[in-house]
Amino acid sequence: MKISYNSAAMHANNALNASDKRVSQSLKRLSSGLKVTAAKDNPSGYAIGRRMNAQITGVSVATENANRGTSIIETADGALTEVHDMLQRMNELAVKGATGTLTTTDREMLNQEMKQLKEEVTRIATDTEFNGQPLLDGSFDLRGYTNSQIATVDYYSDEVLAKQYTIDALTVFYNADGTIDLDQTKNSFTPGPEFPKGVSITEVGQDKVTITGNQDFKLTIAVTPSPVYNPADGSITGYNPVNCVANGALEINVTGIGSMDMQIGANEGQQLNIRIPKISLDRLGIERTEVDTQDNSSKAIDEVKGAILYVSDARSRLGAYQNRLEHTVSSLDITNENMTSSYSRIMDVDMAEEMTTYTTEQVISQAAVSMLAQANERPSQVLQLLQ
Repeated sequence: MKISYNSAAMHANNALNASDKRVSQSLKRLSSGLKVTAAKDNPSGYAIGRRMNAQITGVSVATENANRGTSIIETADGALTEVHDMLQRMNELAVKGATGTLTTTDREMLNQEMKQLKEEVTRIATDTEFNGQPLLDGSFDLRGYTNSQIATVDYYSDEVLAKQYTIDALTVFYNADGTIDLDQTKNSFTPGPEFPKGVSITEVGQDKVTITGNQDFKLTIAVTPSPVYNPADGSITGYNPVNCVANGALEINVTGIGSMDMQIGANEGQQLNIRIPKISLDRLGIERTEVDTQDNSSKAIDEVKGAILYVSDARSRLGAYQNRLEHTVSSLDITNENMTSSYSRIMDVDMAEEMTTYTTEQVISQAAVSMLAQANERPSQVLQLLQ
């Protein structure tokens, strides 16, 4: 028997320390509910879990963004519903004013209502906001630019590719009443090679010409008119033809930017671009629409019809965006559910299994304490030999 070194007690102490660590680790898992409480528990699993958790959090925020985008679209569409209703009323006024049974006084009353409706359209377009951001003033519409001040980009469809287009020749001719002469203007148009084959001017509006082509290609150019004034009283007696081409060609830069970018995913580049077309009397083509005479009322019927088609197209696009966002939310919810399940398999502890481990380690720890106590008693037995 030896008394200088108690190797049995050292072994028992080491076993007790190891068992105590396992009991502490088990307690930590049971109290936190996590299988991986620190990087040392499972380095690779911890790294994967942290990355998945960041993805899950990002998906949750993306879902909020998509829901907020739906709210924005509902706000814009609600405002356009009122614009639609007012345009329908304008159409009724135009049809009523086009009949020959009305007097001048009757048409003046119709025209007053027309003016009020146009002012309300402008107010709605200006005041419709979401979170302090105007929605219908063109802030989230696609932008385009030209090298001319008298011919500017007014509108282009989503199918127009973002690049530079050139027009080699374009002269806008006017009729005596100030409307654009479609036939003469169409014949003066010479598109550059960047345009799709077969494009032509098919529509004209109030100081606008629209270039259309296959696959819904549509580009509208706004033209600044050149009126002819009467030197006696300053009244407008007609309009000069407007040559839109300067310095050899009219260069049109279709940027393809300006829409509202909605982050609908957890990663870079997972965005949905929401385009909200500009709503204004000028864009609708009813800036100078009047029903004060029978002829003006007849023209107003076609002008209001074009405005209704424009708003209908805008609302159709917004509806498509909303449907897409609703599908996006559903997809994100499923992704969140599946990723959370995978994250749980890596990080969460099986409470039943861990409780079994804890009970086992606790028994072992208690046994180690008992054995250590007995090992510490052994050196004292040497005293019996020295008596």
